Amino acid sequence: MASELDAVRMGEMPHWEPADVLGTMTLSNLLFSNDYRHIALKGILTSVVMLGLGGLMAMLFRTELALPDLQLIDARPYMSLMTLHGMLMVFGFIIPLVIALNYYMMPKVLGTGQLLLAGAAQWSYWTLILAAVALVIARPDFTWTFYPPMSLRVGGDLVWLGYVAIALVAVSEFLAGAVLMRNGWEAATRLGWGKLPLMGWGAISEGILLLGSTPILGLVGIVMLTDWLELTAMFDPARGGDVMTFMYMFWFYGHPAVYLPLMPAIAVLYTLLPRFLGRPVWSYWSAVIAFSLLTVLGFIVYPHHFQPAENVSGLLQRAAQLLTLAIFIPSTLHVFNWIASLWSDEIPRSARRAIPFKFLIASIFFLMLGGVTAYVNAQIATDSAFVHNTYFVPAHFHAMFAGFMANMAMAGIYFLYPYFTGRMYSQVLGNLHFWSWQIGIFTKVMMMYYLGYVYFPRWVVDYLDLPQWSGAQLALTGGAYLIGLGFIVFVVNMMWSASRGAKATDDPWAVDAEPGAGAAPVPAE
Repeated sequence: MASELDAVRMGEMPHWEPADVLGTMTLSNLLFSNDYRHIALKGILTSVVMLGLGGLMAMLFRTELALPDLQLIDARPYMSLMTLHGMLMVFGFIIPLVIALNYYMMPKVLGTGQLLLAGAAQWSYWTLILAAVALVIARPDFTWTFYPPMSLRVGGDLVWLGYVAIALVAVSEFLAGAVLMRNGWEAATRLGWGKLPLMGWGAISEGILLLGSTPILGLVGIVMLTDWLELTAMFDPARGGDVMTFMYMFWFYGHPAVYLPLMPAIAVLYTLLPRFLGRPVWSYWSAVIAFSLLTVLGFIVYPHHFQPAENVSGLLQRAAQLLTLAIFIPSTLHVFNWIASLWSDEIPRSARRAIPFKFLIASIFFLMLGGVTAYVNAQIATDSAFVHNTYFVPAHFHAMFAGFMANMAMAGIYFLYPYFTGRMYSQVLGNLHFWSWQIGIFTKVMMMYYLGYVYFPRWVVDYLDLPQWSGAQLALTGGAYLIGLGFIVFVVNMMWSASRGAKATDDPWAVDAEPGAGAAPVPAE
């Protein structure tokens, strides 16, 4: 049984009366209301659209890569699709989506009853929309990391809009960081730091990361624009600039960016896990320590992203390697905490049937998969001589982004669905979505790891017809198509169930703790 202190730390249980918020709100509510439910729903719906667009782009270039030789697209459109896919997925889909889920849950879990700094959340959303529009118009082909001098030489006459989009993304994320920090801090001062629900610790950690890293990203975007206009030459080596200055500035944001969707996703996991299990997480303070260590280490290990560079050597290189390895400690604390929470007692029958719980469990698996294989990336010798700029790198971050963060995002959406619509999703379609995603993501990630092992390079539109390459690329494409199928099933399920699904009970996620005693209400078949 949970103690009184455990109950406080778990937060006001994330349960409120199911209601058809989506069906009753007007377009004006959706666009301009400061009600936390409307702000969160707007962010969630937009992020799902971004996922669809980014996924469609991935399907196009992945179809091209299924077989050697050029079949569908040439190098320039391939690079544009790859660039837009990466930027839309990171900046438009996964970071905004997990933040929007936190916007919806924080007022209940932290007990504020409303989203503090709701106006800043509104500006954050609309700034991101403006950035997405500018990015699509620009159609850059310089990859999502936009390294100079290449990014100053390619892209066409409208590429400057891509630099503007980067600066706007920084503004949007900075505002989101202020919102999360304000809500987490208010709850901490009201409840006390030792009683702050873990979603509050996640909000504060995320706020620190966003407020600390995004100003540098905004400055990078502005300087890229002025370099392109030849008003400055900070990053352009042809005019006396220094590419390594860009690398240090960009990756000071770019590595914390890995944790920008990670922290809110972990916060959602810590909120849903005790809800489904009907008991608190195994260790409150290990989670707090893990959040704190991830926040600190996330800012100081970024040189490993350009480890093979000549001036990242000696003491700096050794320090980057050791600190990167140190990140395994807080990550392991989180994973061990989740496993211990699951292992501490029987998993209720109601949890085992719930689609969001299944996505939650899958996300833990992929975090473990992406984490243990990251050990290879962290080593100076193996990274510099073998896996850097091979498919081993995208395998790692797809395991983390698609496997952990996107799965947790889906867990959050399915969990909140009865509170959005007053109805339950289709269990059959939910299971189809779940399994097509897990098989597809696992196939994609493992084929990427294999291709990295056999030295397949990143950023290529064509390749030699070698058996160790072509077979794996075909299988990888098949996995991507399964992910796409799962997304279509998900959209159909959400749209169909919103009007035809079974009406949600007062507690859609009631815990059925006794085997055979009758399951909690489950979604309609």
